[in-house]
Amino acid sequence: MIFISVAAGAAGAAEELLSAYNLTGGGGGGGGCGLFYGKWAVDGTYPLYNNNGCPFIDPQFDCLKYGRPDKSFLYYTWKPAAAAAGSCNFPRFEGGDLLKRWRGKKIMYVGDSLSLNMWQSMACMLHSAAVAAARASFSYARNAPIPYVAFKDYDLTIHFYHSNYLVDLVKETKGMVLNLDSIQQGGDVWKSMDVLIFNSWHWWTHTGTSQPWNIVQDGTNSYKDMDRLEAFRKGLTTWGKWVDQNVDPQRTKVYFMGISPSHYMGKEWGSPSKTCSGEKLPVEGSMYPAAAGEAIGPEEVVKKVLNGIRKPVYLLDITLLSELRKDAHPSYYSGDHPGLDCSHWCLPGVPDTWNHLLYASLLQ
Repeated sequence: MIFISVAAGAAGAAEELLSAYNLTGGGGGGGGCGLFYGKWAVDGTYPLYNNNGCPFIDPQFDCLKYGRPDKSFLYYTWKPAAAAAGSCNFPRFEGGDLLKRWRGKKIMYVGDSLSLNMWQSMACMLHSAAVAAARASFSYARNAPIPYVAFKDYDLTIHFYHSNYLVDLVKETKGMVLNLDSIQQGGDVWKSMDVLIFNSWHWWTHTGTSQPWNIVQDGTNSYKDMDRLEAFRKGLTTWGKWVDQNVDPQRTKVYFMGISPSHYMGKEWGSPSKTCSGEKLPVEGSMYPAAAGEAIGPEEVVKKVLNGIRKPVYLLDITLLSELRKDAHPSYYSGDHPGLDCSHWCLPGVPDTWNHLLYASLLQ
C-alpha cells in the first residue's frame, strides 16, 4: 500500500489530481488519502513547539538560535487540496493522541541527516505534548551508537539509525565499498521496531571528497563509479527485498520518506540569481516551476521500487510540498554546517509537516 501523489508537473484537471489517492503497490491493497497536493497558508497557531523549549535540536537545524532574523517561516501550515475539497480529512497534529497510540512502541527513523532532521522534529513535537500533559519525563541519548529519545511515562522510544545508503558501506582491503546487494549492518536492529521510517537519496549524488566510498559492488562486478540514479535504483531494490523478507506487517508499519529537495538554484522558482538565502516566503500556489517537464528522477525510482514490494510500504510523498518552501532552510544560520545550507530544514519547520502527514496516515 502506498500513499502517493501525482507529480507536481503533471498536466490535467484538478479532479485528476484529487482522484489519485488510492494507488496501491505490491500486495498491500487498500487505499489512502491524497494529502500531498495542496498549498501553504499562514496559520497563527503555529509553530507546534518553540526551538528554545525543545532539548533535542542539533545546532545545524536551530536557525533562530544562530541568528536568523525573520520568523515568518514558522507560521505556515500545509493545506491539502483534498481536505479543502471535503473529500479527505487532514486532522490537526495531536501530540498527546500520538503519545497514547504509540505507548509501549519502538519507532525508528533510518537514513541520512534529513532523517535526523525528521527524527528531531518528531521528538520536539511529542515533547511539547508531554510537557502540556505534565508527563514530560524523558531520557535523551544523542551520542549513543543508535541515538534515541525515550518518553518514560509512555514507554515509548524513538530512535535514529544513521544509514546514508540503506545498503552496506564496508571497509575492505581495496577501500570503502558500497555494496548494492547487501543489508547486513542495520537489518537486525530494524526488525525489532514497531514503526520504521526510511529515507535515502542525497548521498548517492555526492562526489569527490564528500563521497565516502571508493568502489561500487554490484553482484560480482566492481566499479569505480556508475550512473548514480541506477545505483540508487539497485540499492533501493535491495532494501525492498529486505522489507519483503523481514517485515511482519502485523507488527511493523513501514514508511518511506520521499525525496527532500534543496534550493541552491533560484532559476528553479524563477529567480536565477538567488539561493535559499534571504528567502522569506514560500513559492505561491501548488506548483513548483522546475517540476514541469522534469526528466525521470529519484522520485520516480522510489515510486517504481515501492510498487514492486509485496509488503505494505507507505510513501510520505513530501517532495512537492517541500519544493514550495524555499524560505525554510538554515541558509547561513546554522551552528554546525559551514557555509550555505539549502538542503536541511530549520526546526521548527517543514519536517514538522512531514511528521504531521505520518500522523494523519495512522488515522486513515
